[in-house]
Amino acid sequence: MSLTSPEDMPAAFARAWMARDAGALAALFAEDADFVNVVGIWWEDRPAIEAAHGYALGSFFADSRLVPGRVKLRRLGDNVAVVHCRFLLTGQRRPGGGAAGRRSTIICFVMQRTAEGWRCVTAQNTDIVPGAETQLADETGLKPQDYR
Repeated sequence: MSLTSPEDMPAAFARAWMARDAGALAALFAEDADFVNVVGIWWEDRPAIEAAHGYALGSFFADSRLVPGRVKLRRLGDNVAVVHCRFLLTGQRRPGGGAAGRRSTIICFVMQRTAEGWRCVTAQNTDIVPGAETQLADETGLKPQDYR
């Protein structure tokens, strides 16, 4: 699947997510694309992106809802663009069952025009943590921290 404009990426990503169609989601990416998720797992090609999303959409995200919000486009020329989008995620499953709370994220998509249309060459997903400005590591792991 290719897109006619780079700013179509967030809606197309959400449609594939909501359809639980990891193949359609991965088809939005270049064959050698990179995707870094919210905990820093780095998938380095389309098959890896498809496999990871297929697993997640069939398990802990099986009942989730992903809604795109604000989209910002920055063109870096005729054939490259950066697209940021805020997303709201609900319905993620807890490890022991039941639904987790709402999450907000920002995904940065770097898009490139190809002969077939626009495709994502790299994406990075970042959780939005209200009231925090960084993460602080201690013996129990990472915790959101605000120094103000």
